[in-house]
This record gives sequence, C-alpha cells and structure tokens, in this order.
Amino acid sequence: MTRTARRNRRTAQVAGAGAAALLALSACSSSGSDSSSAQSDSAGSAASDSGGVSGTVTVFAAASLKESFTTLGRRFEKEHPGTKVTFSFGGSDSLAASITGGAPADVFAAASPRTMRFVTDAGDASGAPATFVRNQLEIATLPGNPDKIAALKDLTKSGLKVVLCDQEVPCGAAAQKALDAGGLDLTPVSYEQDVKAALTKVELKEADAAVVYRTDVRSAGDKVEGVEFPESADAVNDYPIVQLKDAPNAEAARAFIALVRSAEGRQVLTEAGFLTP
Repeated sequence: MTRTARRNRRTAQVAGAGAAALLALSACSSSGSDSSSAQSDSAGSAASDSGGVSGTVTVFAAASLKESFTTLGRRFEKEHPGTKVTFSFGGSDSLAASITGGAPADVFAAASPRTMRFVTDAGDASGAPATFVRNQLEIATLPGNPDKIAALKDLTKSGLKVVLCDQEVPCGAAAQKALDAGGLDLTPVSYEQDVKAALTKVELKEADAAVVYRTDVRSAGDKVEGVEFPESADAVNDYPIVQLKDAPNAEAARAFIALVRSAEGRQVLTEAGFLTP
C-alpha cells in the first residue's frame, strides 16, 4: 500500500471514530434529556395532583352543619395531606357579623339566604353564593314524648315549656314562619342564639320541647324524640356557601367548597337529614 493510500485510510478511520463519538454523545444527551423531561413531567403531575392545596382553611358555618362539616373536614384533610380545617360554628347572623367585622375566614356557609346577604351586601364574598342543601324544621321533645305532642299547635298548651331560636337566627325565623302559616301564637320560655342551644335545653330537660331542624333531632339520637308537622313545609331553609373575598387560603377554600358540593359531600349531608336543593 502506498504512503498516500495509508494516509487516506487513516483519515477515514479518524473520521469514522469521530462520527461514532458524536453519535454516542448525541445518544447520551438525548437520553439525559428524556430522563429530565420524565422527571419534570412527574413533578408537574405531582403538583397537579396536590392542586396546590396546603395549609389551614378556616370555615364559618351554621351550627346545624356541625356534625356533617366535621365529617367532611376530616375527609378533606385525608384527601389533602398537610392541610387542616378549622371551624367556627354558631348562629348564622353572629357569624356574618364577625365576617363583616373583619374576622379572618376562608369560607362561609349560612343557614339562610337572608344571613348570607349580610356578607354579600358588605362586599365580603368572592363570587356568588351557591345553595348546597336545604333543611326543614321538626319538633324535638323529651324522650318518649311524655307530653304527647303531635302537632305544632300542641306547643301552645298551657304549662308547656317550649324553646325557640331567636328570630334573628335562621331557625328562629323559620319557626316563626311556620307558626304564622298555622295561625298560631306561641310565647317560648326562652329564645336561644342558635339551634344547638335550643336543642340542648331539651336534652338537659330544661324545656319540654323546641322547634329545631330535623338534622339536629337526628344528630341528638335518643336524647330527644322528633315530631314532624306539616307547617314546616312552608319554612324550608336554603343553605348557601361562598368563598370569602379576603380568604387567607383561597385555594383551600375553593377545594373545600368543591368537596361540600361533590357527590361525596351530598351523601354525607343527606345522610344527616339535609334535603337536596
């Protein structure tokens, strides 16, 4: 082989080796890029799964929602690890006053549209409230119903100690509406600040009966006995829920409201005796 031929052959070998090296480098680079892309996709998927929900979500809710929302709060924390749901339960009017007064909260669930309007009219709601359940009144009597209460008019019997919610509270306003529908005049021994307080009077045997929600009668178990009455159909309350305008944790607020309005949330609420809207 001539010197020229050998030189040409050596040049071809070097060129081939260089091409092979470039191909190998390209393959490594491509592999690294795919791996990085996969890791990025995985991280993005994880972030998407978490939905950005973290931290504490503060919910102000009507007293009649206590048992159901407590159950949903536990489910929310389980579905969103690292979150915590704190509740403030009470009369809807008192809660609304706290919100318009600047109390920090993320979500408000009221027992009537009227009390929700206090918050929306003050400009403290983010978006329009949505009705998620309805509730109907029932009479709570002592276990065994010793006073033989069978109708709303029986609460007007002389000597019977009856408790009502304050008329500024949704359950009190609904009770008065039912009494008006039946043409009845009732003077209770006391007006209570929320439905749980009214129910407690009967549970402690400090009253013979109270007009409360059917959900509260159910949650009390054998501590009271419930009596249905037809006038309650004229006083069914819609329950609206809304994210608050200055919610400290807006992302978690939206997620909690979504749970309440989901099929899972509806199941918990209907099992407690609430009606679907």
